[in-house]
Parts: sequence; C-alpha cells; structure tokens
Amino acid sequence: MAAEKKSMVAVYWGLAANVMLAILKTSIGIFGHSPALLADGINSTSDVVYYLVISVFMRFAQKPADAEHPYGHTQLDTIAALVVGAFVITTAIVIFWNSVNDIYELATGKSSFQGAASLALWIGLLTVVIKAGLMIWTKRMGRRNRSATLQALAFDHRNDIFSAAAASTGIYLGRLGYPWVDPLAGAVVSVLILYTGIQIIRESTANLMDTVAGKELAEKIHLLLEEISGVKQIEEVQAHRFGIYLVINITIGLEGSLTVAAGDEIASRVERKLLDKIEFLRRVHVHYHPAKEFGEASQAA
Repeated sequence: MAAEKKSMVAVYWGLAANVMLAILKTSIGIFGHSPALLADGINSTSDVVYYLVISVFMRFAQKPADAEHPYGHTQLDTIAALVVGAFVITTAIVIFWNSVNDIYELATGKSSFQGAASLALWIGLLTVVIKAGLMIWTKRMGRRNRSATLQALAFDHRNDIFSAAAASTGIYLGRLGYPWVDPLAGAVVSVLILYTGIQIIRESTANLMDTVAGKELAEKIHLLLEEISGVKQIEEVQAHRFGIYLVINITIGLEGSLTVAAGDEIASRVERKLLDKIEFLRRVHVHYHPAKEFGEASQAA
C-alpha cells in the first residue's frame, strides 16, 4: 500500500472515532448534566468537521503530476496541516472562553451545577483511552510516511487526551462537591491546546517555504558524494519539500579540464547515488563548475 493510502487509513480511523465520541459525549453531556463533557463533545464535533476537510485535501494530494504541477500535488498535505492548526487554535479559544464564563457564573451564583452523572465520568475516561491509542498509532504513521498532516493530527489526538482528562477530573471533583475545578481545568488545557496549534502552523509554514537542507541531510549527502570519484567540492545544497517528498538542488566542483561529457557522467552518478540512498527523494538537479573557478563563468549540467 502506498504511503498516501496508508495516511488516508489513519485519517478515516480518526474520523470514525471522532464521530462516535462526538455523539456519545454530546448526548451524555446533555442528559447527564455535565457541562465539561458537553464542551468536550463540542470539541469532538469540530474534530469531525476538519477531519472531513483533511480527507478532501489528502485525496487531492494523491493526484499525479501534470503540466502545471510537475512535482505532483503533495504540497496539499502540508496545506491540510495548516487547516488542522487553524482549527486547533480556534477550538482552544472557544474552550477558554467557555471556561472563563463558567467560572464567572459559579462565582456569582448564577450556576446551579452540583455534579454530573457517573456515566459522564466513564465516557470521559473512555475518550482518554481511545485517543491515547490513536495518538500513538497516528504519530507512528506520520513519521513513517513523513506526513505533515498525520503528525498534526497526532498532536490533535494528544490535545483531546488533555481535554478529556480535564473533563473527567472536573466531573469527578464536581461529584465530590468542587464544581469550580471543572472550568478551571478547561482553561488550563485550552492554553496547552493553543500552544500546540501554534506549533503545527509554524512547522507547516516552514515546510511550504524553500529551505536549505537540514544538518543531518547535508551531512548524509556529503558522506555519499565522498564515495564518487571526480567530485572535488560541494558548493551548495538546497532541499525543497513537496508534501512527503524532497527535491534537491546541488552544485558540485569538478576538475576544470574535464570535458562537458565527462562532467555530465559524474553529475549523473551523483544523481543516481542520492536517489538510491535518500528515502522520499523524488528528484535531484545537479549543477557543476570547475572546482578552482567558482567565481568565474560556470557551466551547468
């Protein structure tokens, strides 16, 4: 199964889990008189909405390359991660606002909340267990497939663990006679969720911009090219992300007396070597110059 299809499986499992949890938490939050669980149910409902958005983005990301998109459409994977980050931040703001409002109503005596039904507590704990499993699996899939979207969704599963744990704590202490703990925990968790959303957007934005190769990748390229005779210098290495794939532009220095044909043969060996040894590398563009004449007019392979 291709990496993109495996990623879609993780998205569909997450969507199914969120649909089930949204129905359970919203209905039991209402009938079990639990504001905490109801708020968490609203959080799951928003999860369902953006999971549907993500599934659409990721299906388009699987479209093959065409004349207008020579590297394919995999950049949509990173755009989808930006959508996740935006939803996470929005959810954090809504939860914080509701928590502050609940604290105010308790402090002014406008709220008559005395504790939720025990079933609400069990649903909150069930959410923690389900989301923990999904977080571990989705994070592993995201790393294996180098999917920005799956890694963002793993962060969101982690947020749901915090949210459900806070709701469960609030429900439990509310049943013991401390109803103010419920909204206070929600406010603290919303700050953590906000921070995660900002992280997702920062990482996704960096992936959308042209960047030089990371230290680890640059070191690996240098080691690989040391094995190729004729490569005298490595002048520049640039790596560009296209979804889960990489495109590398590299400039090497060769002996100045070589013919164009000989230089082209070495450049071809560099290209084959990198494509063979670097995972998720889709294309390599190799340029070469005389090794001792970088400041003069150069030849490009």
